[in-house]
Amino acid sequence: MPKLAKLKCWISKKISIERLLTIGTILVLFLIWFAVTELKLVSGILVPSPRKVFSSFVQILQEGYKDHSLLTHLTDSLMRLLSSFVLVILTAVPLGLLSGYNSKIRAIMYPLVEFYRPLPPLAYYTLLVLWMGIEDSSKIALLYLAGFAPVFIACESGVRKLKQDYIDGAYTLGADSRQIFYHVVFPSCLPDIFIGLRTAFGVSYTTLVAAEMVAAVTGIGWMVLDASKFLRSDIIFVGIIIMGLTGMLIDAMLRAIEQAVVPWKGKE
Repeated sequence: MPKLAKLKCWISKKISIERLLTIGTILVLFLIWFAVTELKLVSGILVPSPRKVFSSFVQILQEGYKDHSLLTHLTDSLMRLLSSFVLVILTAVPLGLLSGYNSKIRAIMYPLVEFYRPLPPLAYYTLLVLWMGIEDSSKIALLYLAGFAPVFIACESGVRKLKQDYIDGAYTLGADSRQIFYHVVFPSCLPDIFIGLRTAFGVSYTTLVAAEMVAAVTGIGWMVLDASKFLRSDIIFVGIIIMGLTGMLIDAMLRAIEQAVVPWKGKE
């Protein structure tokens, strides 16, 4: 058998094993959850049974939650999340790349980002509400700030670790600073940009509940928070599972875009 065919066979077998491990892990966790609730090792208020969670999901799917359908809750949350994500792409990517490329811009931007990055979102959310009101604008602003820092730092770091030989080679061939930025720096930093975007999306999603705490009546995060007031752990589980699955789906979409845009990643 040719070496190439052997390699393909080995890769296919490895992927199959990894897929089986993933499926097996999910099944084991589900069986543990089922056994713990069926044997009543913990209170049903704290950990609802899979049957109860599924029943609540069907009920919310049919009747909605607090006068709004499940689709409305999910759509409103995703609209807030994706609106902030688009703003992050439009601002954090160019500013991060420019900061890595230009020391003067980095001197202006880096202290600002480093100052607010460690702050808990709720620490400045009250200020955003005072400045922008209780509508979606303050929520989008909070999610935007949560996602800006990871993308900015990833882009800035990607530029700074770029090999100087690439830039010197481009200068030798007659390229100017603008051409080097667009044709050397930007393509070389694409893997780091996508890492930053995937990280930022996860950070923004974890901030979603905080964003929907104030004066919201829709949203998956709000639904989870509202259910916690009435000890409805079954609805909390429904919301968490929906957020987890939608987060995985969007991350898979980002990875698919990355594979299409950066086909050379990981290849020498």
